[in-house]
Amino acid sequence: VRRVPLRRMKSLRQRLQEQGLLDSYLERHPYNLAAKYFPGIAVEPLENYMDDEYFGTISIGTPPQEFTVVFDTGSSNLWVPSVFCSSPACRNHHRFNPVESSTFLSTNDTLFIAYGTGSMTGVLGYDTVNVAGISVRNQIFGLAETEPGDFFYYTPFDGILGLAFPSIASSGATPVFDNMMIENLVDRHLFSVYLSRDSQGGSFVLFGAIDPYYTTEGISWIPLSAETYWQITMESVSLSGATVACSLGCQAIVDTGTTLLAVPIRAFQTLMKRLGASSSGEISCEAISSLPNLIFHIHGREFPVPPSAYVLRSNGYCTLGLQGMDVPTEEGELWILGDVFIREYYVIFDRANDRVGLSRLP
Repeated sequence: VRRVPLRRMKSLRQRLQEQGLLDSYLERHPYNLAAKYFPGIAVEPLENYMDDEYFGTISIGTPPQEFTVVFDTGSSNLWVPSVFCSSPACRNHHRFNPVESSTFLSTNDTLFIAYGTGSMTGVLGYDTVNVAGISVRNQIFGLAETEPGDFFYYTPFDGILGLAFPSIASSGATPVFDNMMIENLVDRHLFSVYLSRDSQGGSFVLFGAIDPYYTTEGISWIPLSAETYWQITMESVSLSGATVACSLGCQAIVDTGTTLLAVPIRAFQTLMKRLGASSSGEISCEAISSLPNLIFHIHGREFPVPPSAYVLRSNGYCTLGLQGMDVPTEEGELWILGDVFIREYYVIFDRANDRVGLSRLP
């Protein structure tokens, strides 16, 4: 049982705002949040991380080389920058040097992952990956050789550690947690996540266990509807007792790698209007106290997200923590329950039983 502490840092959006670069950056880098979830394509549109703030540290190689990574339940590959990469985004981040690791094994296999603003390319290799004291030997991972544009240049993380299912892994790479299970390195085939609110510390990913301190409200277990992302079925979404979206049922992905609540376009427009937000999502900070809870109806239970969670404050301004998105799926519309949702719940990702557990946080 090992716990990875996650630290909260200034988000990319905040740093760009402080430097007066946000507007010009967004003009140069239009993005499609939905790209990450198109079925059959291994994509990680990292523009999702514009607001992401939770990162942990892992090491790769012998002796260990340390990297800051996003623990992402919305993707399945592990990759970090390498010394083979000369992109500006690589040069100001930690880069893995295989020559300095006595346990590295090279391959001739390549890795390509598409992004909304470009693509990442690299090669695959094997080495020992250490996550909070769990040493996973011969773990396959990507060594980035190119990173597109200047997006990565501004990010506070080096790479991604994907925690979704093998079925969506690019190049058929076995995910880190799958190898932990295969090698019997965890007591239970599950991991759990706690993301702190506001400026509080203590966020973590816990591999192989459930921390009872965070489950005093009980655990609601929800079966997965697909073993790709951590995907579940929702019955509806309501405000003040009235259904406002997902009236015929819909799909949702619980994704630590997405900060906001990603909402189908039609539902997004309805919510913006009902909550009194402008077309850009801005809302009066004084109005927060009178806003209703956003209620997600899942597996016969209600999971509320209060306005204190779905309204984001930054530099004296308030905006809704929602983003419009449309993804065509066979099951209907798709929602992404990102960190805005996850901060309200202790979330258990149970591979042994193909289910997600939610426990309301006080």
